[in-house]
Amino acid sequence: MPPDPRPSSPPPSPEPIQRRKLFHEVMDRLMARIRAGEFAPGSQLPSERELMDAYGVGRPAIREAFQQLERSGIVTISHGERARVVLPTAAAMMHTITDAARYLLDVEPQTLDHLKEARAFLETGLARLAAERVEPAGLALLQARLDEQRQAGLEDFLRCDIAFHRQIAAMAGNPIFPAVVEGLLAWLSDHYTALVRAPGVENVTLQEHQCILEAIAARDPARAATAMSDHLYRASALYRHGAADRRA
Repeated sequence: MPPDPRPSSPPPSPEPIQRRKLFHEVMDRLMARIRAGEFAPGSQLPSERELMDAYGVGRPAIREAFQQLERSGIVTISHGERARVVLPTAAAMMHTITDAARYLLDVEPQTLDHLKEARAFLETGLARLAAERVEPAGLALLQARLDEQRQAGLEDFLRCDIAFHRQIAAMAGNPIFPAVVEGLLAWLSDHYTALVRAPGVENVTLQEHQCILEAIAARDPARAATAMSDHLYRASALYRHGAADRRA
């Protein structure tokens, strides 16, 4: 067979090696040791001096690695003590992205509709689960949250509103759900605080919360989901109306 006259294509150029800061390397090595079980939750990491000697880096790289791990919820740092490994929680993980989420809401307005849609989808399902899994203790706490909201002044009404929705998430029996709901509401709070606290509007909210509670107490998942959906989409429509009024 005659040789192929077509020239062969050159091999692809290799990807350039990315330069990394020293603290990234330190952090990766520490995380590998933590994941391998060398440092269990509750145990202390080696001292700064020990890590400097082990990795051949200066103190700034060690401290920056510790700070990044602390921001990620992997370790805690107390003055005068060595960094200690902790078990990250869903709440801590949600908290780490709160500032970024609020910034995104400020610079990308359409994100607000996306978050409200995500919230409605999640909380409608949580109301259904709460009705399926309701227990007397959880229901008593939900009633207490609603009673607190009825007694709250305008300054505390939003906090009590979040507590009510968080309790429904807790009743679903999955520890991740309450953290996610609380995180979503914290991100959205700046955008509907005035509406939730407006005189007269809080009475509608309380009536809708009562309907949700009664459906959960009746162990009626479909009714609970509908009551939650009606509540959230009414609030969403009210937000759009209020936003339009403010622009006028």
